[in-house]
Amino acid sequence: MICEMSRTERLERWATVLEGYDQTPLSPFREVEFLAGATVAPLRQANSPLSVAYDDPVLRRAGLESDRYGEGTDFFGLSRGQSHRLLCSCGYMGAMRGTEVAKRIRHIVAREQRQAWRPANPLPALARWLSGWLPIARPARSA
Repeated sequence: MICEMSRTERLERWATVLEGYDQTPLSPFREVEFLAGATVAPLRQANSPLSVAYDDPVLRRAGLESDRYGEGTDFFGLSRGQSHRLLCSCGYMGAMRGTEVAKRIRHIVAREQRQAWRPANPLPALARWLSGWLPIARPARSA
């Protein structure tokens, strides 16, 4: 049975699961930025953030079908840049910890929520705001 979760709910659930997973350092994917999409999609990494997500029954019920790179990035709706930032080894100095990955996931969610508040076309709003700054008309001087 698949339970419906929004993308934000899936990402928040993943972050929560990763925060609770500090038993051992996680294993990142290696140099995914150099691989073509078709090459990177089937990759699997034991003890990766995606394998931790796949072990979660809630995310599996929501539709996560495997811990493969392509499946995970599609399920969580991650862009190539976002998945690289979250899952690749080059973004972590030292050990990859669940709390650090969770922090990065929440940063993605927060950034997208801030962008959702911005109007698609800010010019009308800017024009209305600027109209309040019109100079005050002064009476003409008589000579």
